[in-house]
Amino acid sequence: MTKGKDQPQAYGDETYWDNRYSQDAGTFDWYQRYAGLAPLINMYIPKQNKILMVGCGNAAISEDMVCDGYQDIVNIDISAVVIEAMREKYKDMPQLQYQRMDVRDMKAFKDGQFDTVLDKGMLDSLMCGASATYSASSMLQEVRRVLKPGGVYLLITYGDPRVRLPHLKAGNFLWEVVLHVIPRPGSRRTHESTSRLLTDPVILNNDLMLGPLINTEDPDLHYVYVCIKEAGLH
Repeated sequence: MTKGKDQPQAYGDETYWDNRYSQDAGTFDWYQRYAGLAPLINMYIPKQNKILMVGCGNAAISEDMVCDGYQDIVNIDISAVVIEAMREKYKDMPQLQYQRMDVRDMKAFKDGQFDTVLDKGMLDSLMCGASATYSASSMLQEVRRVLKPGGVYLLITYGDPRVRLPHLKAGNFLWEVVLHVIPRPGSRRTHESTSRLLTDPVILNNDLMLGPLINTEDPDLHYVYVCIKEAGLH
């Protein structure tokens, strides 16, 4: 379902996603597959962590993580259509649970229930929809609430620091934020030689630019924000 030319997509609307997943039942991973993200996921997320995958859709990343040793992943999505399909698909994989839920209202989960929240395109989806600022704030408040003190919100996004950090740092969102940059799969960036490792954090300048070697206007980059909830906060 598409809005008019000057209106945002209905990305926060359950009906939009139900229609989309009814028409496209195949597997699709937004932005990056697990193989590309594995060095960072393994670096920041221990295998024994209780993980919440927000906006799971029909992606294969949770299955791939289980195959790599992760044991407890709760997957949520606003679409009942895709949740039912994924429950059926993974009915013999007890490490994966699927629940229909709106990430902006996760009252079914307790405060501090998860060690990690993993987001591959969920925040971006809300930022493209109606009431973007309100939706993003509601989501981030809930993400922070369900994380344990010291827990990690791992955000994979196309949004550079100028457009994502203001949301991550708004209000009472007290995070320690570490930034990594990863080439978009299939882009020219994946073939460039560089001495910088994926696991090397990127240093932010005061103007939220990334220095001469990384152009924030480059469409062939994705950004990984590792947001660590300050210990002692509830």
